[in-house]
Amino acid sequence: MTLNKIEFKSFQKLILDAVGMSLDDSKLDLVQNRLYSRLLHYEIDSFSHYLKIVNQDPEEKIQMINHLTTNETSFFRESQHFDFLTSIVRQISVNPAAADSERQQPLRIWSAASSVGAEAYSIAMILDNFLNLKQWQIIGTDINTEVIKKAKKGLYCESWTNKIPAYYKKKYCLKGSGRFAGKFLIDQKLSTNMKFDINNLIVPDSCYGSFDIIFLRNVFIYFNTKTKQQVLNNILANLNIGGYLIISLTENLDGLDTGYLKKCQTSIYQKKGIGQE
Repeated sequence: MTLNKIEFKSFQKLILDAVGMSLDDSKLDLVQNRLYSRLLHYEIDSFSHYLKIVNQDPEEKIQMINHLTTNETSFFRESQHFDFLTSIVRQISVNPAAADSERQQPLRIWSAASSVGAEAYSIAMILDNFLNLKQWQIIGTDINTEVIKKAKKGLYCESWTNKIPAYYKKKYCLKGSGRFAGKFLIDQKLSTNMKFDINNLIVPDSCYGSFDIIFLRNVFIYFNTKTKQQVLNNILANLNIGGYLIISLTENLDGLDTGYLKKCQTSIYQKKGIGQE
């Protein structure tokens, strides 16, 4: 059961139209390998047959998207970004005016491609360590319905603790036993101020409100220039003036209209108001 070039072109268009992901021709084997299990599931012997199912069944289209949008993630990935976040949160915690429990708005952070939640929970550990529960909120979103389910559970293989700083690991990671041996659970007190939801970044969405910091990492590498600009515009509409956009260290915004974004350091940008330098 091999995926031919004509079938691959159909999957390329489907995923581009659905979520804006641009799969170049080198990804043929990846698509074949990731969707192979769906052929086995339906006991069919061709990708053409599977294409018909996807086009007729909205639920299977979601499964296709899930299989093609599962990406690598880990806790405290690209530690420079969490060092930057820590410096901001520490300033808030030591500033009496900003740390006041009557502060009008909590620090709001959007993990805009949260996958299974490792990024969002890494952020939460830092915020909870320095601020009280009234001072922060986190929204984690992803197009993949299966990874959002996992994020809501907060249950991971024990090997995933490798990059979690020892202090946070001790404070927020609960080691499993019995049928949960070899796993750990994120302390559920963090979830009090967290929400995970399905979201398509190519669609403007104001329902989440505005944010002080938006993590949008390892996303642009999957989009063509037109879709990158579309996603960036949508994201910036939800970013407060003075807020920060954080992308992956392996990405850049070259060739895009960045509006009033000012580069602070590698992969970190601040949104300025009209007339601000």
